[in-house]
Amino acid sequence: MANVLVVAEFSEGKLKKTTHSAITFAQTVAKGTSGSFSILLIGGGAKAASGELAGFGAAKVLVADDANLANYVAERYAPTVVATAKGGFDVVVTAAGAYGKDLMPRVAAALGAGYATDISSVKADGGKLVYKRPMFAGNAYGYCEITTPVQVVTVRQSEFAPAQPTGGNSPVEAVAVAPAGAGADRVTFVSLDQVKNERPELTEASVVVSGGRALKERFKEVLDPLADVLSAAVGASRAACDAGYAPSDLQVGQTGKVVAPKLYFAIGISGAIQHLAGMKGSKVIVAINKDGEAPIFQVADYGLVADLFQAVPELVSEIKKRKSA
Repeated sequence: MANVLVVAEFSEGKLKKTTHSAITFAQTVAKGTSGSFSILLIGGGAKAASGELAGFGAAKVLVADDANLANYVAERYAPTVVATAKGGFDVVVTAAGAYGKDLMPRVAAALGAGYATDISSVKADGGKLVYKRPMFAGNAYGYCEITTPVQVVTVRQSEFAPAQPTGGNSPVEAVAVAPAGAGADRVTFVSLDQVKNERPELTEASVVVSGGRALKERFKEVLDPLADVLSAAVGASRAACDAGYAPSDLQVGQTGKVVAPKLYFAIGISGAIQHLAGMKGSKVIVAINKDGEAPIFQVADYGLVADLFQAVPELVSEIKKRKSA
């Protein structure tokens, strides 16, 4: 039996959708081991956001609400996660985003726990949990077991379907905020420079339109109309970001964001391994490239060998016609 603690993430009073993938992991482990799972929400305003978590079948929704934690600092959050985990939990999990990758190594170190990152699946095998995780930019997969009493895990959002509310009503329980260690005194929150975008969040969008270096200075000119007509998020290859055609927060790939939308457009993207690692879990992939030998066509469900500067405007025009019909 394994009891799982899900560390939820929220921003501006709203739960991040990445947390739903971590809940799916927890539900899978709880079912496979006849255990249970609880959800921990930390930060200023956490109590107000906890209502979103009551319907997922958790044994408890644990809330550490403190105005001093209004701004995320790992050194101040980690002690509370550690203290809560020591209350009878065997697995601690969150999504493998910037939040999880910053917070969970500290949690694992403080617990003396083994740590499996970016896992893509989990299986209960004879009472043991076996984790599958990508290697070599997603070109191979490895399987691992953690032998420490407590296990710490981050899950790849693109590999775990978002959990859906089941209609339950989990009890909400307050937990004390654990004192921060000496190291926290040397860390001060200064500011958060967050890019505000009217488009959907890249990692949460159901449609993503991504462009490569081939778009050059016309990146926005070509991609924005297509993204607008599809209500899509905009992404970019590393090459496009490095060249300055797109901001770095739009980068999709191994060193950028991992996405798995229902529909992914790869426009002017050759399909380097680094980029494929961040998007090949997409349900439907459409590629437009003038190079018929580009590697992107090997993973695309639909491919068009054409001049993107001509093909994309024509595609936008046709979609508008169909929508107005």
